[in-house]
Amino acid sequence: MYTSDKDELFYSKIDDAVTLCYTRQKPYFFPFLSERRQAIAEKYLKSVCFENFCFFGGYENSERKMLALCYDDSKPEFPVSALEFRYRNCDKLTHRDFLGALMSLGIERETVGDILVEDGRTVVFIKNELKDYLISQISKIGNVGVKLYDADLTKLPKGRGTEELSLVVSSLRLDNIVAAVTGLSREKTKSLVFADYVSLNYIQTMNVSQPVAEGDVLIIRGKGKYILNAVMGETKKGRIRISLIHFR
Repeated sequence: MYTSDKDELFYSKIDDAVTLCYTRQKPYFFPFLSERRQAIAEKYLKSVCFENFCFFGGYENSERKMLALCYDDSKPEFPVSALEFRYRNCDKLTHRDFLGALMSLGIERETVGDILVEDGRTVVFIKNELKDYLISQISKIGNVGVKLYDADLTKLPKGRGTEELSLVVSSLRLDNIVAAVTGLSREKTKSLVFADYVSLNYIQTMNVSQPVAEGDVLIIRGKGKYILNAVMGETKKGRIRISLIHFR
């Protein structure tokens, strides 16, 4: 697994959190983690034989999630709130607009989870402690007036949405699939992988020949997130048809 100095520091924080969890006998919550951090946290916790942990981001299938460490097998109550911002449908606000507005208030990125945007409303998942502060501080996103409410979790915006891509590759090697997605040559694809621009299942890899299987998640910096949805057989020339889900 590719690790950085930041990863090593993260592992140390996990070790400290495990100790605190057992000492205090109550759950320990990490703030919102990226999907990569979730993957390496899960792998590390299993390597140290700590099994009472779970992830939650406020709703099913969230991307950014909190990590809870528990001293027993009880289910913890995550400190996550969801705020709904309402505005005119004609005001085309984006994920970046909301994140920028939150950061301008001095809020740290790790205290903010997913931001689900659609015409006229956006739902933002945050740590509980931020809820009252945001309600008191925000009346505009950029130049657009907004009103804040508790979000209805049964009617969430669809966010960026997805699209299905059908591609043909010579094999299920990582470099072949990245080349098909990006439209780059094999040589330029290798340069992309060697420059740490590609991760498989949220872990950066420099192995261009690594096989990709159904259900694997591929992230290419600057291109987005993809899931290998299905391998659909071979063409008459022996090439492989694949279906990818692209998160726009």
